Amino acid sequence: MEINEKVAYLKGLAEGMELDTGKKEGKLLAAIIDVLEDISLELLDLQDQSDELMDGLDAVSDDLEDVEDVVFGEDDEDDDEDSEYYEDDLDEDEDCYATTCPTCEETIYFDESVLEEGEVICPNCGEKLEFDLSSLEEEAEESDEE
Repeated sequence: MEINEKVAYLKGLAEGMELDTGKKEGKLLAAIIDVLEDISLELLDLQDQSDELMDGLDAVSDDLEDVEDVVFGEDDEDDDEDSEYYEDDLDEDEDCYATTCPTCEETIYFDESVLEEGEVICPNCGEKLEFDLSSLEEEAEESDEE
């Protein structure tokens, strides 16, 4: 028996007992039953809304799964092979560098090959950033001599 059915049963009992709503006790019981009826209706509404949200969430989850299949590939079994291939392509000794563009103030990440070229174009604003590594090389030579 659900809550709304229990409240309807209580309401029927009260009517069957022919409570005198003119007396204090009768008024109190009638008011309690009315509040219980309101609460049961609110609970039913909340349950309906919850069911709708769950259905919507399931639909979004299904759509996201479709997008993941398109972006990351359809077979989960291939994930292990792909990750091994990707790890083989990475050079673990290669350093990653970062700098902040003085124009757009966004952080730019690049590897050692870009650093050796001495310049990089900011992907955000197109500003050309140049690096002068001569002072760093001199410091490295001085520290090697010590």
